[in-house]
Amino acid sequence: MHTLSAKRKLDPFTVEIIRNGLIAAAEEMFYSLARTSHSPVIYEVLDYACGLTDKRARLIAQANGLPGFLGTLTFAVQDVLNKFTEKNLFEGDVIVTNTPYGGGGSHLSDVVLVAPIFYKEALVGFSVNKAHWTEIGGKDPGSWTTNSTEIFQEGLHFPCVKLFDRGTEIDSLVDIIDANSRLPDQTIGDMRAQAASLQVASNRVKSLCEKYGVKSVLEAMESIIAWGLIMTKHHLKQLPHGTFEAEQFMDNYGFSEKSPKVRAKITITENEFIVDFTGSDKALNGPVNTTYPMLSSACRTMIRAITDPHVEANEGCFLPLRVIVPKGTVFSAEYPSPTATYWEAAGYAQDVAWRALAPIIRDKLTAGHFLSVCATIVGGVRDETGETWLLVEPQAGGWGAGTSKDGESGLVCSIDGETYIMPAEIQETRYPIVVDQFSLNTAPGGAGRRRGGFGLIRDYRIVNNNAFATIIFGRNQFPPWGVDGGHDGTTNFVNIISIDGRSSKTARLTVHPLRRGDVVRLVTAVGGGYGDPLEREPSLVRDDVISGYISIQQARDTYGVVIDPDTLEVDHLKTQELRKKLSKTTP
Repeated sequence: MHTLSAKRKLDPFTVEIIRNGLIAAAEEMFYSLARTSHSPVIYEVLDYACGLTDKRARLIAQANGLPGFLGTLTFAVQDVLNKFTEKNLFEGDVIVTNTPYGGGGSHLSDVVLVAPIFYKEALVGFSVNKAHWTEIGGKDPGSWTTNSTEIFQEGLHFPCVKLFDRGTEIDSLVDIIDANSRLPDQTIGDMRAQAASLQVASNRVKSLCEKYGVKSVLEAMESIIAWGLIMTKHHLKQLPHGTFEAEQFMDNYGFSEKSPKVRAKITITENEFIVDFTGSDKALNGPVNTTYPMLSSACRTMIRAITDPHVEANEGCFLPLRVIVPKGTVFSAEYPSPTATYWEAAGYAQDVAWRALAPIIRDKLTAGHFLSVCATIVGGVRDETGETWLLVEPQAGGWGAGTSKDGESGLVCSIDGETYIMPAEIQETRYPIVVDQFSLNTAPGGAGRRRGGFGLIRDYRIVNNNAFATIIFGRNQFPPWGVDGGHDGTTNFVNIISIDGRSSKTARLTVHPLRRGDVVRLVTAVGGGYGDPLEREPSLVRDDVISGYISIQQARDTYGVVIDPDTLEVDHLKTQELRKKLSKTTP
């Protein structure tokens, strides 16, 4: 087979071919994992991420997976390099880690596997993936919980150890996983699917080395990173430069009497994007705090959003990013702090930075969205078989409006990015529940020249004698924020409706007992509006009335649009008069 000489500098065409080959390798790893995993949270929700790094742990290529994970992959590879030298890494090795404060980056349920890639005994780089295991032990079924006080309550902890040694699975470690999981077959099946997908990516990288030469592939990796830096700096130059600040309150989730204040100061220059969280309050006494790797990942998402999200991500894209945070805040949890629901603080970190920039970078950032993963576990023991069942999933909700568009309805939050909600057909087939309702939440909120997107309402009716729910819905106390006179949205909440007709509205449950016939109602928020509602085109208000999104009375009271109830046509003369009147009374 012809091998390209690497004695000369690579031409841009070859670099581009190798770059796309590496991206294809990461994407094939992604689809391989989806096809072979055992858990619906992986193959249906896509709660995982895949990528490739060079031998220095720098991101080279990734598949479009969960954004909150993608920014932590390099931390995992760096942990491997800190613990293992090139001399004690071998072909076929797979290292496992889930340390939240380092390579794991999130919570123990998110397990990272890393495999070194060798070509003719030379270390070329690493394939790495991170996936949510449905069950990894811990005090509560489903492993992540909402009231843990230390990391030891949240499941098995893998401190960057070998899972495969030169291609051979380490039986003793697998036995420990088997003994500690409530769903061992599912957990070990997902683990092996991850390991197999790493090998798929490794084989593709080796093929590139075979075709173009290992020196050419390594040189292409350097060029890829350099190009990522050039493109990011190019877009930074086009942004408003200066320092922009925002502060807001974060839900306290019942862990303290007052809600913690969070702050972000963002400095944009031609060469840097600095996010400083100094001034944010101390960590809460619960599992909602996040860690530095996940905080960095949230900030990586922000810099991508305001530069060019269409440029394929690599380490160069993030070299201008600098994240500053004091120790011990809600954004910088340290061992042995619990992190089971880390996404809540991670979401608020992203949101407060977003809020600082939204009025400045208007063409790229929307008003506030429903923010929380609204994570849900419904589970129990099957009446027929006595087997454990666990439905683990995120919920989707309303996004904020932009300068020229209404907000999106029923999308997962920004931290979860490319994940999906689980289809009702899968839920009713696999679990003893019935989905009684799955509809838009059109509660009043998020009005504006461009209105916020709608949240969702989903009802789970239990058809098993015994069940439980573990749920945490952030943004329950502070609704999505509007921009430029746009109204705030609504809040997320859960309503437990018992078989005897009693109901209980809440935002956090921990292994809450349920009986046959009880209903778990999940309600996600409407996003924030953008601009004065009195400036919304009457034709769009009429369309919303016809679609059932708002009532004729809401059209009149909120938007100043008078609609004839019989013809559903806009009375333009009365609308003009009413809007003049309302504009004088609006503060």
